[in-house]
Amino acid sequence: MTTLLVSHPAFLDHQTPSGHPERADRIRVINDKLKGHRFEVLLRDEAPEADQVMLERCHLSAYIQAIKESCPASGIARLDADTWLSPGSWEAMLRGAGAATHAVDQVMSGRVRNAFAAIRPPGHHAEQQTAMGFCFFNNAAIAARHAQAVHGIERVAIIDWDVHHGNGTQDIFWSDPSVLYVSTHEMPLYPGTGAADETGAFGTILNVPMQAGDGREAFCAAFDGIVLPRLHEFRPDFLIISAGFDAHRDDPLGNLQLDEADFAWATRQLMALADVHAHGRIVSVLEGGYDLQGLALSVAAHVEALMGFQPGERS
Repeated sequence: MTTLLVSHPAFLDHQTPSGHPERADRIRVINDKLKGHRFEVLLRDEAPEADQVMLERCHLSAYIQAIKESCPASGIARLDADTWLSPGSWEAMLRGAGAATHAVDQVMSGRVRNAFAAIRPPGHHAEQQTAMGFCFFNNAAIAARHAQAVHGIERVAIIDWDVHHGNGTQDIFWSDPSVLYVSTHEMPLYPGTGAADETGAFGTILNVPMQAGDGREAFCAAFDGIVLPRLHEFRPDFLIISAGFDAHRDDPLGNLQLDEADFAWATRQLMALADVHAHGRIVSVLEGGYDLQGLALSVAAHVEALMGFQPGERS
């Protein structure tokens, strides 16, 4: 078994204003980076569109309809200071959620060991009925619910290493003991949530806030000392990674000091844990990452790790 890459040209058609950090070039640089010889063995699928049932497992139907109706016929429209819509946004949203659920299907079928969904717009700030922070539908949450509803998975763990806290994912699973949400993120930083004492109704929210300037040592210590022990205790049947790469030291929207090797290391730790509890089953969905070179290098290192390459190993 190998690794699956799920993406679609429609992700280029979600337009934001000039100078906006969440832009189509993010997908372009990822596509260019993953064309290299090292990635020839990747399986590649185009993302289908998610259907209403998939979306409604995490979002209210009235909210879904409101987002659809807010997409303009031309130009761009602003939902808030950060979050914009264009004529191509609706298809991009549907294919983002569809990429995540398709990845779950392919991993569960045994066709692939794991999968990475290179998608935009991102999702982890999207709450049940609120779009914010560039996000509209919560792709990682939709994937988790799909794994449970369609494939009978009992316990899902979502691990979010984006530099920003995934308030939307926390909102959706706050009162659900079957989903463990784990987030490492910088505080204080947008959106202002994610304190360590935010633990959910059943203790299945684990927030591990970090401070501006923290780098590899603090991140690895948090993973080894807090994140991995809690994941082992939870014994997930399936792992989903909210893979934001804006904790990279060159990212303009964060102040952490990680690099691509740190994301690869964390990926390998989660793969080892998934081998113990979840038959190796992992789906990773792209969240943030706004320095284009840092994003491309980090995604490549993450995907290489998913493919089973070890540090320094050559294809």
